[in-house]
Amino acid sequence: MRIAISTGGGDAPGLNAVIRAATLSALSRGWTVLGIKRGYAGLLGDDEVIPLTADTVRGIAHLGGTILRTTNRGNPFSFPKQQPDGSWVEVDRSDELIDNARNLGIQAMISIGGDGSLAIAQRLVEKGMRIVGVPKTIDNDVAGTVTTFGFDTAVQTAIEAIDKLHTTAESHDRVMVLEVMGRDAGFIALHSGVSGTADVVLIPEIPWRIENICKAVMDRDRSGRKFAIIVVAEGATDEKGEASIIGESMPGQDRRVGGIAQRLAKVIQDRTGKECRSMVLGHLQRGGMPTGYDRLLATRFGGAAAQAVADGKWGHMVALQTPNIVTVPITEALRTPKRVDPSHDVVRTARAVGISFGD
Repeated sequence: MRIAISTGGGDAPGLNAVIRAATLSALSRGWTVLGIKRGYAGLLGDDEVIPLTADTVRGIAHLGGTILRTTNRGNPFSFPKQQPDGSWVEVDRSDELIDNARNLGIQAMISIGGDGSLAIAQRLVEKGMRIVGVPKTIDNDVAGTVTTFGFDTAVQTAIEAIDKLHTTAESHDRVMVLEVMGRDAGFIALHSGVSGTADVVLIPEIPWRIENICKAVMDRDRSGRKFAIIVVAEGATDEKGEASIIGESMPGQDRRVGGIAQRLAKVIQDRTGKECRSMVLGHLQRGGMPTGYDRLLATRFGGAAAQAVADGKWGHMVALQTPNIVTVPITEALRTPKRVDPSHDVVRTARAVGISFGD
């Protein structure tokens, strides 16, 4: 068996642990393993395809990022191509990708990515490629799995920031607005906000009203707690469905959101008279060493992906369904996007301990 491994979409702590486990598990079966650089670019001549050996993957499990590099602009069905006049068009290069994989003798592929990469993998499966998926996203928004690797690390990074903001906020009687990732799903904001004892948590799944946020801040002020911590997901929207969208996306990318913390801080300061500061964690949440939990989950996913290849589970992805790692059809995982359930016990617990969601 000659297999290839690809990492696509945004990076996440734990990617290297998956690559290592999948490679070693494949090598133990006597297979040959190739690594496709930068998503599928290596198969399209825009980067390279490299051999993965025991030496290649030695000592990488604790490292953030991916030794194969990645991209969120590499959809082979809509591949960005610059024209002579400087404009961009999207072209379908999927047949070229399949032909190149066949010429390299690749018999199966392990695709590691989020919902976008998994959707691409499914389309390639439908065109005859033999692919097994591994869910990857710090946002934890892939259905079919309890959690994805990278999520725990991102939450831990956010909690550490909240802990530090608490001390400076209390020293100055300030309101601190911390923006975390989460364009469509608020899992990072929810989990870090509850764990970090934030006062207000704003997520895309629960529309907020600015009046309620200001009320929560002033209620704390009147109770003698002169500072407040607000954690907001970058894609959180108010009751009118408005969110901050900044800049233009690169060719092949969806919309780029962000900037909500700065906007909120200004409005809250104007309405309450309290000094407000904002902070955007941004890509800090993607970087650094994966936590022990993420290393273990990523390693389990990598080993399970190799097993799924051995079992011929094409068009399936590995998933955590506690306490076991299982496989589920990619189509099933993509059918309904995973979002925070407003009635979930974490949300109910947050409300019970006094956290406001601005609704």
